[in-house]
Amino acid sequence: MNYLKGLLRFQVIVTLCSVMLVRCSSGPTVSPVDEKGNTQTIFFDDFSGPVLDSSKWNTEVTGMHVNNELQAYIDSTNVIRLVTGAEAEGAENGALVLQPYYSPGYITKDSQKFDFISGRINTRSKVEFTYGSASARIKLTEGSGLWPAWWILGTGNWPETGEIDVMEYVGEKDWASSAVHGKGYSGDAGLVDRLYFPSGNDVTNWHIYAVDWTPDSLIFKYDGVPMFRVTKPMTQFFGEWAFDNPKYLILNFAVGGVYPFKINGIKEPYYGLPASTFEQIKNGKSKMLVDWVRVMKVQ
Repeated sequence: MNYLKGLLRFQVIVTLCSVMLVRCSSGPTVSPVDEKGNTQTIFFDDFSGPVLDSSKWNTEVTGMHVNNELQAYIDSTNVIRLVTGAEAEGAENGALVLQPYYSPGYITKDSQKFDFISGRINTRSKVEFTYGSASARIKLTEGSGLWPAWWILGTGNWPETGEIDVMEYVGEKDWASSAVHGKGYSGDAGLVDRLYFPSGNDVTNWHIYAVDWTPDSLIFKYDGVPMFRVTKPMTQFFGEWAFDNPKYLILNFAVGGVYPFKINGIKEPYYGLPASTFEQIKNGKSKMLVDWVRVMKVQ
């Protein structure tokens, strides 16, 4: 979700809508990239410590503003914190919470003003990898105009070094989307697909959002069910394959902006954010919980 997003040029109709996704377990179960199962875990965090592990994660502070989003990212336990017990909502060892807050008139370090603050973390220069299976167990709240995401970004210039959006959500609780971006297929021209969840098991429940990344393809899986496949020839129809270089992990919670607006068409009280969700944020009811994040590689 690094630049303009929305209803993208290339869309594949989801054929798995009729497949019932099973409620995922609390354990870090993922499908390994190779059929023989010869994998090793190169990164795992179940957010069980008292604070975010700074040896694994960087906390981002707003300095660049994109997508007409409404939030400034800050380093604060108001928007990034670890919780246990009932607050973890079923995450046995605790969970990461990213939560936007209404903070009218917040001034960023580059002197821009925002009415919302939120959290964004990444593993740049701490955990970077090329190829593997990356997964996260996540629970979200409903609310049109919310824009939490779990994604993977190249370490060089965007979009040349690629972007892999494992899960993006804009507040309609029956679906989430995955996308890829590279030179020639970025922003509104990215490759994207949705998966619609069955009634009773929508995004407000725990789900495992994963991608299997190989030299020739990206296969996105929600609760182990393949929901989108992008191959090297598919991207090369539009531009160069941007997925043979190191990338790092990102978790963030944006508010409003281009992608939500293109879905809901809301302009008031904020761009892409209706009054109902505005009140929800003000009342501290909007959040993203992350039970764990894992990266596995073929040995």
